[in-house]
Order: sequence, then structure tokens, then C-alpha cells
Amino acid sequence: MMSKKKSILNGLFLAAVFSITIYCVFGGQDMGELLSYIKNADIRYWLLAIVCVVFFIGSESVIIYYMMHTIKQKVRLLHCFLYSFVGFFFSCITPSATGGQPAQIYYMKKDKIPIPVSTLVLMIVTITYKLVLVVIGIAVFLIRPAEIMKYLQPVAGWCYLGLALNVFCVSFMMLLVFHPTMAREILIALIRGLGKLHLVKRQDYYLEKVRRAMEQYQDVAAYFAAHKLVVWNAFVITLFQRLLLFFVTYLVYRSFGMQGHGMVTIVVLQGMISVAVDMLPLPGGMGISERLFLSMFLPIFGSITLPAMVVSRGLSYYTELIISALLTIVAHLTIGRERKEK
Repeated sequence: MMSKKKSILNGLFLAAVFSITIYCVFGGQDMGELLSYIKNADIRYWLLAIVCVVFFIGSESVIIYYMMHTIKQKVRLLHCFLYSFVGFFFSCITPSATGGQPAQIYYMKKDKIPIPVSTLVLMIVTITYKLVLVVIGIAVFLIRPAEIMKYLQPVAGWCYLGLALNVFCVSFMMLLVFHPTMAREILIALIRGLGKLHLVKRQDYYLEKVRRAMEQYQDVAAYFAAHKLVVWNAFVITLFQRLLLFFVTYLVYRSFGMQGHGMVTIVVLQGMISVAVDMLPLPGGMGISERLFLSMFLPIFGSITLPAMVVSRGLSYYTELIISALLTIVAHLTIGRERKEK
């Protein structure tokens, strides 16, 4: 778990980004008009959106439970749900979602799940999670559907940047999982090269750390490399999971009584926002997600773009954050308690 100093710094950074976002988005806006638009929306669509958010988070727990059982690791489905909520909570509040997996590994360790096992399972979860974005981004830029591209034009640079970062990240993690020996040699060569440039001190320490880390999960990595169907099934579930969250924006569109634009168009556009912001060092893509939404969806939502953005982000990010925070408290109070009592 994060040290107190790091937790305080992350908290201050989150508060600063949130404050700047609020100022940039709502500065000079007529709040009375904004609230009147929101008040007149159909709340039934919002309730369905909250269900989608819960299923979005829960889908990851199904993947974790499925993969743990394929490697004969006993784990409770209920605890897998809690791992997922913990992961999404810490991902929401840390830059580039870097805090999610360490927190999940911590709670899995309390359940006596070996760190090499949890690391590999969560790495595959991350690969499939980001691979969905890579597939969506590449498909859009290869096919270049006219209706999608005209809305992407103002933010195309951000989308290309996000896609490139995701491709790099997925490629490196796939190398770690499916070619651990090659990955180890690359990391060792990188450390030695940085050592020769005097950019890395304690070179022997880091070399030994890499060797031990790779040895720990090499057997599990070999298993997944030999059972690619397991990874494919995880990818299919993740695709469904991602689309559920993107679908929230379409439900918001309908909640304001709007028609005329298809579900596929709105879902894909929301997916491209995720492609653009997923790897940026901002908690939950805060700030840039709002800005891209306002630029991209202005021709679709028109005069209610700002209210639609507030509701969409409120449901897809802040609702996720609140629910995950509550379940993280439950996880902290329950996971490992039975073993401790025994």
C-alpha cells in the first residue's frame, strides 16, 4: 500500500486537478440554466446507467475469478468483486490509474494468493483492458467512418497520442507475459546501459531484482502462453465490460429526450475519449476527459452539451468512484479478517 507521504501527495494532486477542472468547466456558466436542464432529464435512464457502471466494475471480478480457477487457485467470487472495487477506487484517484493493481495485490495477499500469481492475472486483466481501446482506436483510424471522423476532427491529435501510448504499453506487457525470457534480457540490457551512462546507481541491486521478479511468475506466464483461449475469453468479457461504460453516454443522450444520432456513433465516440485519456497522468482522466467531451459532442448535444457532460461524467466516473470507495471500506474490514481471527 502507498506510504502516508505518497497518499498525501496523491490527495493534494487529485484536489488540485479537480479544482482546476471545476474552474475551467463551470467558469462563466449560467448555473441556474445548467441545473434546469439537468432537472428536466429523465432519471430512469440514469438509474439504468448506474446499473451499467456496477456491471462494468463487476465484470472484472468475473475475469479474475475465471483466470484464478484456470490455474487452480482457490478464491471466493465475493472477494473477487471486492478486489475489483478496490482496484477501480485506487485507479480513479491516482495518476494514470497506477494505484489500482498494487492495492488489489495487497488485498489478494491478505487472502494468501501468491504475489506472482496475482501479478500475472492482473497483468492480463490490464492487457485485455487496454487492448480493447487499441482495437477500437485502430479500427476507427483504419476504416475512417465519415460520421465518426467529422466529430473526431477537433481532438484527433489527442486520440493519436493516446492510441500510440496504449499500443506501446500493451506491447510491453504482452512481451512480459508471453515472452518472459526475452523481456528479462531486454530489462537487464536496459539497466546495464543506463548504468554505463551513470543514470542508474546500485546496478547489481536492480539486476537481481529483475531476475527474481521474472523467476517468480515465469511458470504462470508459461501457462497463459500455452492457454491463449483463456486470454481470448478474458478479452471478450473485457470488450463487453468496456462497451457497458461507453453506453452510459448514450443513456445520458436519451435522458435529455434527444434522438437522431445512433447508439453506435455515441458509444464509439465515447470510446475514443477513453483511447485519448487512458494513459495520461491524470486521475481518471480528469480535466482532459471533460474538455474532449465538450469539443467532440458539441455538434450532437448542441446547447445542452455542458449539462450532458456533467451527467455523463457524474455517472461514469464519480458514481464509480463513490461506489468503489464504499466497497473498498468493506474490503478493508472483511478481507483477511477470518484468517486473522483463526
